[in-house]
Amino acid sequence: MADSLPKKEISLVIFDCDGVLVAGEHLSTALMSAEARKYGWNITDKEGDAIFSGGELKKIGELIAEKSGAVLPSNWSDMMERRIAEMMKIKAVTVDGAEDMIIEIIDMNLPIRVGSNSSSQEMKAKFERTGLDEHLEDERIHSARDLNIPKPNPDIYLHAAQEEGVSPENCIVLEDSDAGVEAAVRAGMTCVLLRDPAKPGTKFDGVIRIAHLSEFPGVVRQIATNLS
Repeated sequence: MADSLPKKEISLVIFDCDGVLVAGEHLSTALMSAEARKYGWNITDKEGDAIFSGGELKKIGELIAEKSGAVLPSNWSDMMERRIAEMMKIKAVTVDGAEDMIIEIIDMNLPIRVGSNSSSQEMKAKFERTGLDEHLEDERIHSARDLNIPKPNPDIYLHAAQEEGVSPENCIVLEDSDAGVEAAVRAGMTCVLLRDPAKPGTKFDGVIRIAHLSEFPGVVRQIATNLS
């Protein structure tokens, strides 16, 4: 984390879901990899995780069809959405430190929202399973799948800011994926990237990088000029 960060008013904190609040995206990508193999694309779970992580189900289905040469059912995305949600009701776990981090941000009297490529159905299952629904109100959880405009488009983050009634420049986003970082940057928001130090960074300038969720509240305190 940088020692000196640019100061500004922060009026809204927006979290991505998978890899930021809830761990287990590898379970979803493993399910998609199995689907790819079923249709004839010989791909390992590790390869699938790298390719499918952070992606939109519709685009993933199109990629599987392209690589396999198979015709997927027209409702493939909907079927996968239901299967993932059912799986997450049983297997979802929080990212290490997620609940403590959320509580610390709430204690700063900063409003929070979630913006994810996951469906509302999937996020509901994840948050109920992990208990994070105690801190996240349904009307403050936004799905790019429901909007039909996935990241890296900035629309999900701009929508969250609009719903809060704040300017994008006064929002800070916590992300872990390249697509999510691009969406936040294109939205004109401050972006913090949660990523293992051993992994590559981002091509975008001005993105703040942290290795653990426990660092995020400190970043917000360094940046926000409106905290008491």
